[in-house]
Amino acid sequence: MNHLNRRQWLKTAGITGAFTFLGIPRSFTETTLSPKIPTDLALNPVTKLNANENPYGPSQKVREALVRGFEKACRYPFTEREELQKLLAEKEGLTPDHIIITVGSTEGLKITGLTYGIGGHEIIAADPVFKALIGYAENFGAFIHRVPLNDKLEHDLEEMERRITGNTSLIFLCNPSNPSGTIIPANKLEPFCDAVSERTLVFSDEAYFDYITEPNYPSMLKFVKKGKNVIVSRTFSKVYGLAGLRIGYLISRPDIIARLRKNQVDRPNMLAIFAAKAALQDPDFYQYSKKMNAEAKQYIYQTLDELKLTYVPSHTNFVFFKTGREVTEVIDAFEAERVQVGRPFPPMRDWCRVSTGTMEDVKALGKGMRKVFA
Repeated sequence: MNHLNRRQWLKTAGITGAFTFLGIPRSFTETTLSPKIPTDLALNPVTKLNANENPYGPSQKVREALVRGFEKACRYPFTEREELQKLLAEKEGLTPDHIIITVGSTEGLKITGLTYGIGGHEIIAADPVFKALIGYAENFGAFIHRVPLNDKLEHDLEEMERRITGNTSLIFLCNPSNPSGTIIPANKLEPFCDAVSERTLVFSDEAYFDYITEPNYPSMLKFVKKGKNVIVSRTFSKVYGLAGLRIGYLISRPDIIARLRKNQVDRPNMLAIFAAKAALQDPDFYQYSKKMNAEAKQYIYQTLDELKLTYVPSHTNFVFFKTGREVTEVIDAFEAERVQVGRPFPPMRDWCRVSTGTMEDVKALGKGMRKVFA
């Protein structure tokens, strides 16, 4: 079964199971859920490695939970959301009022950008970095101090601290960093967060935290537990493989959470909540995702070494490598090989971010690389 057909089968199997559960005839699902695939696409599928997704999700336990969720899909998810909030609080060692569940961590980033950027406040962030928070803050009048990454493509904490003024409302850390994949050294991160949170709010985006392999590497959650001015964001989109279901959460002091909640537009739906609850209770899939990510990443490293292309060892599910030429040209060249790779991250326009995937995916990437960088 080829790459495209396997995924199509998994999608069809999951949804067909839901329809069976609901008593809808199998003949309906067979005719409705089996669209004809264009011959050229079936013979030459596109390999999607541009959005840092986990191709192994959702897990089987999550799929089963999604089917069960259909029974309550006609109801508003107030009670189920409270149950998930309690589960997350227990997982993080806090009380539920320290948690706000969001539509992906992106919504959490955006409502933070709105809350702390509106009215011309200043936000300090690395450059380049994932822009959901700072871009949304700019929409509401914030001024962004963009601090270039250092020569190791890590956050320049010293320069970020120097940029603090009386009008600074927030410092945004992305750790591990997107797009570079680096982490901030623990012996620098902890004293920085401890000191700077006395002067302004520190936001630590930890979307890729689960992929860190360094033993006992610190999350900034410890400072939330100390009552510091710190927000931590987490997501179910990466290691749990739920990117399409859009569910994440923020962790902070209860008064900060209450302030953020005022700017929340909506809440995750019933099926996303069922999926998240099941994902939290599926440690086998969690470990499997990490294992397969490590294997795929190693294959990408080997290919880059073979082609003598510079890259940064990554603590995420993607690799950032130097192209030697304009990244849009490289993206187009990969597209011609039916491989989708990352987007431009100015000002580093001669670097490219490529996600991990299945071994089949990264082997297609390797084949494309040998042509693009021949």
